[in-house]
Amino acid sequence: MSYELIAILMFSSMMLLLLTGQRVFGAIGAVGAFAALTLWGVGGSDLPFSAAMKLMKWYPLLTLPMFIFMGYILSESKIADDLYKMFHVWMGPINGGLAIGTIGLMVLISAMNGLSVAGMAIGATIALPELLRRGYDKRMVTGVVQAGSSLGILVPPSVVLVLYAMIARQPVGQLWLAGVVPGLMMATLFVIYIVVRCRLQPHLGPALPEAERNVSTAEKLRLLRAGLLPIIIFASMMVPFINGWTSLVEASAIGALTAFVAAVVKGRMNKEVFEVSVRQTLAISCMFMWIILAALCFGAVFDGLGAVRAIENLFTERLGMSPWIILIMMQLSFLLMGTFLDDTAMLVIVAPLYVPLVNMLGFDLIWYGVLYTITTQIAYMTPPFGYNLFLMRAMAPPEISLSDIYRSIGPFVLVMLVALALVMVFPQIALWLPNYVYGK
Repeated sequence: MSYELIAILMFSSMMLLLLTGQRVFGAIGAVGAFAALTLWGVGGSDLPFSAAMKLMKWYPLLTLPMFIFMGYILSESKIADDLYKMFHVWMGPINGGLAIGTIGLMVLISAMNGLSVAGMAIGATIALPELLRRGYDKRMVTGVVQAGSSLGILVPPSVVLVLYAMIARQPVGQLWLAGVVPGLMMATLFVIYIVVRCRLQPHLGPALPEAERNVSTAEKLRLLRAGLLPIIIFASMMVPFINGWTSLVEASAIGALTAFVAAVVKGRMNKEVFEVSVRQTLAISCMFMWIILAALCFGAVFDGLGAVRAIENLFTERLGMSPWIILIMMQLSFLLMGTFLDDTAMLVIVAPLYVPLVNMLGFDLIWYGVLYTITTQIAYMTPPFGYNLFLMRAMAPPEISLSDIYRSIGPFVLVMLVALALVMVFPQIALWLPNYVYGK
C-alpha cells in the first residue's frame, strides 16, 4: 500500500470517528496509535509514549493554566463589568459609541483570557442587553459581539496560538507578538465599519440621551481608573517578558498572581469565585493537553511515512500548482472545516499535513500561525454551523432569532476577509513586532 493511500485512509478513519460523536483527542489519538502499531508492530508503541514525554517536558506549556486562571479570575470577580461601565460613559455620547466601546471591551477581555468563549459570554451577558435597551439595531450589535469575541484567539495571550506553537514547534512568545498588530488592525477595521455605518444610518446606533451624558468628571475618572486595571495587569505581565527580564512562564505566573491580588484588594475574591476559576482552569488545561498529545502522536506517524513530501510532490510537480495557490487552498479548507469543527479540532486534524507542507513551500511558520488564526476567526462565524453562531444563540435574549444571528455576521466576515488579505499580501504586518523584539 502506498504512503499516499495510507495517509488518505488515516484521515478518512479519523473523520468517520469524529462524525460518530467521539471526542476529538480520542478520535485522533486512536487513529494515530492504531496506525503506528499496524505499520511498525510493537515498536510503534514508542510513538504515543514519545509524544507523551515530549508534552510533559515542554516547559512553556505551564503558561496555559496560568493564563486561563488569570482570565477566569478577572471574569468571575466582575472586574470585566468595570470595563464596560468605563466605555459606556466615555463612548456613549457619539453615534455607535456603545458598539465601539464593546469592541474595546472585547480587545481587553481577549488580553485577559485568550479564549473567544469568555469574550462571547461577557459580551452577550453584559453588553448585548444594554445595547438593545439603548435602541441599537439588534442585527448590528449581535454581529459586533460575535466579531469582537473572535479576537480572543488572536490577541495575546491566545491559548490557540499556544496550541499551534506546540504542534508547529515554534516559539510562543513570537507567535503572541505576531498576533498583536493584526489583532489591533482587525479591531480598528471593526470600529471604522461601525463609525461609517452609524454615520450613514444614525438610527442603528443612537447616542446616549442628554440626561445620561451629564456624568461628573470625578465619576468619569473613577470609572477610568477601574477600567484601566486589566490593562495594568496585562502590562505587569508583558512588559517584563518583552524586555527580557522574565521568561514566558514567569510572566504568566506574574499575570495570574496580579489578577488574584487585584480581585482580593477590590474585595471580590470569595470561595465561589476561586473554586469556579480553579475548576474551569483544570478542565480547559486538561482538554488542551489531551488534544496536543493526540496531535503529536498522529503527526509522528505522518513524519515516519513521509506523506508530507509525497503530497508536496503531488501539488507542485504533478499538478504544477504554485506555493501561493496551495496556501490559498489550505485557507479555503479551514473555512470549510470551520462550519462544523472548532479551532482546536481543525488544527490537530490538519496540522500534521499543513505545517510541514507550509515549511517546505518556503513560508514563515510564525506568519502562517497568524493566517491560520484569522481564518479560524472567519470560520467561527460562517454559516451553517459556525461555532460562534451557536454560542450566540445559546446566550442571546429571546428577541434575537437564529435568522438575525446569521444575517448579522455578513459585514464583519467581509472585514475579516480584508484583514486576512492584508496580512497575506503584507507579511510584515504580523512579522514586524516579533522581529523587532527578538532582533534587538
